[in-house]
Amino acid sequence: MKAMSDAVGPGDLVLCVNAAPNHVTGRPVPLQAGETYRVIAVMEFACPCGRSDALLDVGIDFAWCQTRFRLLPKPKAQTRTLRVSAPKEKETIR
Repeated sequence: MKAMSDAVGPGDLVLCVNAAPNHVTGRPVPLQAGETYRVIAVMEFACPCGRSDALLDVGIDFAWCQTRFRLLPKPKAQTRTLRVSAPKEKETIR
């Protein structure tokens, strides 16, 4: 199994699944469970909780333990047909 830090990169979307208080300081976190966040940076750092090998920066406060998040799948490219309006050709009859 691949570590999440190997799969997550800047720009990816992650889902917050754990908004429990900060496990180092015990302070409440500003993250909301069920909200999605965009990863700004992945910092290789052994979290003090011992359950992750990286911290994710999602732009709120500082970096958060990757165990608080789940990686969301990337959207698949979809082709769309575009409707193009063209002038109707008129045929002149003499």
